[in-house]
Amino acid sequence: MAEPGTPGGSVTRVEDGPLVSGHGCFVADLRVPGCTEAAFVRSDTAHGRLRAVDLGVSRQVPGVLGAWSAGDLEEIPLVPVLMDPDVDGGRPWPALAVDRVRYSGEPVAIVVAEDRYLAEDGRDAARVTLDPLPAVLDPQVAARDEVLLYPGRSNVAVETTLGDPIDAGVWERAAVVVEARYRYPLLCHTSMEARAILVRPDTGGGITVWCSHQAPHRLRGDLADALGLEADKVRVVVPDVGGAFGGKSETWPEYLAVALAALRLDRPVRWVEDRKEALTAGPRGRGQSQWVRLASDAGGHLLALEMQTDAAVGGYPHTGSFLPEVTGRMAAGTYAIPQVCVRARAVVTTTPPLCPYRGAGRPEAAYAVECTVDLMARRLGMDPAQLRRLNFVRPEAFPFDTPTGFRYDSGDYAAALDLALRTVGYADWRSEQARRRAHGGTPLGLGICTYVERSGAGGEYGALEAHADGSFTATSGCCSTGQGHATTFAQVVASELGVDRRRVRLIEADTAVVPDGVGSFASRSMQSGGEALLQAAHDLVSEARERAAARTGVRVDTASFERGAVRANGSTFTLAELAADRPLRSEARAEPPQAFPFGAYVAVVEVDPELGTVHVVRLVAVDDYGTVVNPLVVRGQTYGSIAQGLGQALYEADVHDEEGVPRAVSLLDYLLPTLSEMPEVAMDETCTPNPNTLLGAKGAGEAGCIGTPPAVVNAVADALRIDPTVLAIPLTPRVCWEAGR
Repeated sequence: MAEPGTPGGSVTRVEDGPLVSGHGCFVADLRVPGCTEAAFVRSDTAHGRLRAVDLGVSRQVPGVLGAWSAGDLEEIPLVPVLMDPDVDGGRPWPALAVDRVRYSGEPVAIVVAEDRYLAEDGRDAARVTLDPLPAVLDPQVAARDEVLLYPGRSNVAVETTLGDPIDAGVWERAAVVVEARYRYPLLCHTSMEARAILVRPDTGGGITVWCSHQAPHRLRGDLADALGLEADKVRVVVPDVGGAFGGKSETWPEYLAVALAALRLDRPVRWVEDRKEALTAGPRGRGQSQWVRLASDAGGHLLALEMQTDAAVGGYPHTGSFLPEVTGRMAAGTYAIPQVCVRARAVVTTTPPLCPYRGAGRPEAAYAVECTVDLMARRLGMDPAQLRRLNFVRPEAFPFDTPTGFRYDSGDYAAALDLALRTVGYADWRSEQARRRAHGGTPLGLGICTYVERSGAGGEYGALEAHADGSFTATSGCCSTGQGHATTFAQVVASELGVDRRRVRLIEADTAVVPDGVGSFASRSMQSGGEALLQAAHDLVSEARERAAARTGVRVDTASFERGAVRANGSTFTLAELAADRPLRSEARAEPPQAFPFGAYVAVVEVDPELGTVHVVRLVAVDDYGTVVNPLVVRGQTYGSIAQGLGQALYEADVHDEEGVPRAVSLLDYLLPTLSEMPEVAMDETCTPNPNTLLGAKGAGEAGCIGTPPAVVNAVADALRIDPTVLAIPLTPRVCWEAGR
């Protein structure tokens, strides 16, 4: 690890100064001349036939400039299909509801006014007539097709089987077979800044879009397709973003409606989602019902794992439809289980649409597998750490092909677990637990989760240019939503070129300047975007050596590069000097395969048997992200995801009433952990470099959401001396109190 302040070290993020001093610029801060504000009329019914939308009074409200429902438009744009066309085919998602609403909060009309207050007055004056239909919230119930959200089409949008069918005899030969059912509730993304977009019509029929987003080039293409524009007529700029967690990767129906309103009014239109909208109508994460069966021989060798998982993907199948398949592919976890078979289904339900949420399918897999492994350890009478060690994929087995179709690139799972156990003081806590059980005291429990996840998807664009003043411009197709790219990408470039990182300026998140890009999601930024910039730096050095060799009349292979300068035939040329005559620039596109970070989490908890409250005494997280460019940034990412993982385990759930209406309308209703709820957290790392890239990095940032919930739940079950299957997250005091009776 480099010393702080040098390329590759724990340097402080350059982004933080403006943000913490109030000088950041978010969509809501933009000052665009003539800008108007939008508000959405939304369904207060989860499922129903849409009879009429009366906007007559809305249009009479002073300051209202326009109001439209689908019936007022000749052609309503559809949310672009991002999945297999068969998933969305026959299940179109209009920008404004047409004949039926399929979740509470679905937009049915847009009202635009001179300011947001007047727009909300116009919204409140709208009258919507609906014939209610039955709500269906549970994906397993919805899969019976007793209540169809799309007449003539099954509610099962996608069904996938992964792995070969398991030999029936294995269940008979096994010494122990355990079965478990789990329910991972729907969650809200709750980023500090909710969704936001501003669309300005430009001369020549184009539009400029400012959006809080994770993938500006995707948004550009989607808007162009939906609105019938050429791609070069749409410019997307992403200003500062107050968090995303997967919920800002998509093109939402509200974005299409805002763009359409801007074009009809020929004025800029902005929509900033408020917290009530985010909680009642915004995208959801998780939401799976799972059944798991696991077999073992008498010695603890796992023989087979079977899983069925059903995901509630909301009223419209979209990006959330691939999440149960990701869960299924990760079902083997860190274990070399000979036989694994998973049936994964994406099922439409009368809830807000599902989309990736930090971890995106991997937390659901880790939760089901790791709680079931603890259940197996309990049945075998084995220490849960020992059962895991016995079944890990061995380091010499990599690359390892799982029965569900993934190829794990590299790893040493036992090393991560051993480090976590040493760090937490596992033996000492077990001794303290035995003492309390013998002599009395607050119930104490230890819980373990070992996980493997996948990171990165698709290639990424990167470019680098050296300037005559000694500065450098790095251009990336990624899009920071808080990850610290301006710091870490500069470190990659500076470290490779041997120059001061403060001389490297990053450009991203503007489709008019960055010619190509995929964006930032799935922990791909450093793995793909950093790799692209590293390759661009390599190419820049090659070009510099060629120029220096040509100037001095020697062979290229005799020109050497070190610390930002080329030495050839006794002469030294800086990159700035070589860029003085003509641009010194390189472009690259990295296409690394998915990588597989891993780690081990251990939680120590106390549970008050009378109150049911859980106190997380200590949490240890050991993660392996391959090569780490900036440990300070990575640990910040890990700590943030641990906080979200703790929320999933103890506090958060998107609860609906029987009619399918969300109960939480503010953060007084939807509980999030604060600093007061954070336990003592110890973080450490092992390093198993990515063998498929020059940089060696694997994705970081989602691990805490994956490792924390199973570790905490297993610890609570251990404290109460019950099976983890008895518990249901979130572990509210009532859940724990009833489980301990």
